Amino acid sequence: MRFRRFHLLLPIISFSAFLHAGPVTIEQSDAGQLQLMKDGQPFFIKGAGGNTHLKVLKESGGNSIRTWGVEALEEKVDGKTLLQRCEELGLGISVGIWIGHQRHGFDYGDTEMVEKQRDMVRKTIETYKDHPSILTWGLGNEMEGPMETTGDPAVWRELNELAGIIKSIDTDHPVMTVIAGTSAGKVKSIIELYPNIDILGVNVYGGAASVGASLKSAGWTKPFVLSEFGPRGHWEVAKTPWGAPIEPTSREKAASYYASHELGAEGDAGDCLGSYCFVWGQKQETTSTWYGMFLPTGEKLPVVDAMCRAWTEAWPANRCPKLVSLKSSAKGAVVAPGQLCAATIDIADPDGHPLSYDWQITAESTDTKVGGDKESVPPSYPDCIVYQDAHQIAFKAPEKPGAYRVFIFVRDGQGGASADNFCFRVGTDQ
Repeated sequence: MRFRRFHLLLPIISFSAFLHAGPVTIEQSDAGQLQLMKDGQPFFIKGAGGNTHLKVLKESGGNSIRTWGVEALEEKVDGKTLLQRCEELGLGISVGIWIGHQRHGFDYGDTEMVEKQRDMVRKTIETYKDHPSILTWGLGNEMEGPMETTGDPAVWRELNELAGIIKSIDTDHPVMTVIAGTSAGKVKSIIELYPNIDILGVNVYGGAASVGASLKSAGWTKPFVLSEFGPRGHWEVAKTPWGAPIEPTSREKAASYYASHELGAEGDAGDCLGSYCFVWGQKQETTSTWYGMFLPTGEKLPVVDAMCRAWTEAWPANRCPKLVSLKSSAKGAVVAPGQLCAATIDIADPDGHPLSYDWQITAESTDTKVGGDKESVPPSYPDCIVYQDAHQIAFKAPEKPGAYRVFIFVRDGQGGASADNFCFRVGTDQ
């Protein structure tokens, strides 16, 4: 679902020095299940989508990252390229190759556009195929479209052609394509029109636990990866009377991440090769905190601790603050313009660190997109805050009628944080 890419400029890089890297294969285990093999050893993906905070990922027990566009490989992380940093840390990369979406104007009937995209894929594989951190090729993301149940046959046929191009250049890395959900229609279309695929990636949130069974029911016999999972999506939750989606709390999110990993990736899920939680970083999507596992200022959130627990069976040395509750009479309510309101929190830090508090009031996002396309950040209203301290805030409702949110960010000064928010509306119809 999540990131949008339009073009790719590939640097002239040679990885001939890394030709000793062994192939990544899919083989049957002694127990009869398909598994990923890297350097001759079983490799169960414990991954995250994103390209930042790689040291935290490694320390938390992660072993792989997923990107959406090839340009991410050359972006700087800790002063080095992503490729260099992943090699240093021993992290595998599912390299996303962004393929043009029809909703963004790509025409699969335009021969020139199609040939240009094929050339891009060829150059991508030739450039990076010998790097030892490459795990799989992620060919396209939700190519069927966010709301489609089957997808355009022309798109699946072209993806099959592109996968064939990849295999003609690189026989050492499997090809994965990612879809949204487990609609039987799209799975059956892929089975019929896209035989060159090796792994099916599935982006799913609320229904992560049922992915394996749903794919089997649709006739899928090859392995799959839970390519995105996280909190309940903004399309899966209850809404306020004015239509604002109610974001899960930080505690609910942590429980959701942990359960999705355990049930969707390591439970009775068929031939699952592992999973990638979303998103190992921060982005504005519906809100500034819904999907990001870190704050914009770099602190990790409780979902990171939950993944550490899932990956290692142990909590990290420093745990995030625990936001027990966020209460307000304005929560989910309609208030008058300029009305004085209050909110309180119940918070604790598992490690006893002193905490800092940051309250914010923002407008409800109106720049909502589909498929994870980039959204703008809504305006904030710092002048509405009348008083705040460690556990409470007094604020005046904005004068302009409309939908708003109150956010609380709590930091422990040790790289950990927690964040929650609630919706309210300013109007004259209380």
